Amino acid sequence: MLKVGLLGVGRIGGVHARTIAAHPGSALVAISDAIAENAETLAAQHGAAVRSSEDIIADSAIDAVLIATPTDTHSALIEAATAAGKAVLCEKPVDLSLPRARACQTAAAATGQPVMVGFNRRFDPNFGAMKAALDAGEIGKAELLSITSFDPAPPPVAYIEVSGGLFRDMMIHDFDMATFFMGAAPVAVSAFGSSLVDPAIGAAGDVDTAVATLTYADGRLAVIKNSRRAAFGYDQRVELLGSGGLLQAGNMLENSVVKSTAAGVTGAKPMHFFLERYMAAYEAEWAAFVEAVKGGTPVPITLDDGVLALAMADAATQSVQAGQPVLLADILSA
Repeated sequence: MLKVGLLGVGRIGGVHARTIAAHPGSALVAISDAIAENAETLAAQHGAAVRSSEDIIADSAIDAVLIATPTDTHSALIEAATAAGKAVLCEKPVDLSLPRARACQTAAAATGQPVMVGFNRRFDPNFGAMKAALDAGEIGKAELLSITSFDPAPPPVAYIEVSGGLFRDMMIHDFDMATFFMGAAPVAVSAFGSSLVDPAIGAAGDVDTAVATLTYADGRLAVIKNSRRAAFGYDQRVELLGSGGLLQAGNMLENSVVKSTAAGVTGAKPMHFFLERYMAAYEAEWAAFVEAVKGGTPVPITLDDGVLALAMADAATQSVQAGQPVLLADILSA
């Protein structure tokens, strides 16, 4: 039984608490949070103890930690936990600073402990089926990838101000998905962004509507579209054109009922947001982590993957500012 400590009990922390407690191979034994009342409430639901993050990391009886704290704490907690001999699953991104994330990458690697980054979308059943079909050669070589990711509504501006910006906070998932499907890092990133949803987001120095184009060494292309607002719900679609066909994964809908009358044909909206849309992915993500740690096999999404996605986000941010494409190698060598 993998004994686990959960660091951070915000909205995503609550999701992880449920997946840890529900898995037959893991036990949620301790919880920490900066707000003691929140930690106590969640701990009571799962029969866990409330302790400080430092105590959880120092406890040799705890095998692994799941980090769901604010982003600016991730690198330090990864370093402390791996130094203490613990396996780690950390929510994205690794850090808001690429140099800090790369320092964490080096420190964690020296301990030999497994660190998995929480890019849960790789574990979505639909995207997984697409990847399996691609790997089986069913559409030939991947040539043009299109990813659409629209949130139903923007987060509070107070969150925007500490998020690192749309590319590090939101599109970073899609950068990782591009790597997942294309099997390589791009050579260059070209991005454009605007503040169309809320002027306050622009005033905070961020964008809420963006497009990024990724160019690969062999000429393949990926296009990512993000918006902080979609009035109809959480829009999550992927389309992959290959040399021998096309793969598509559409939205998960609130229900599958289609009404056809003389007035027209109507159906349900997409699921409202990520908790509804990706719950199965969070469960599969945790199961993959447990299997890797207990079996002594490599985790499926590494700290290297997390650093790469962050570098792509930095490249996109710089591209918007400069108004021209940015070479990924320049970002990684800076």
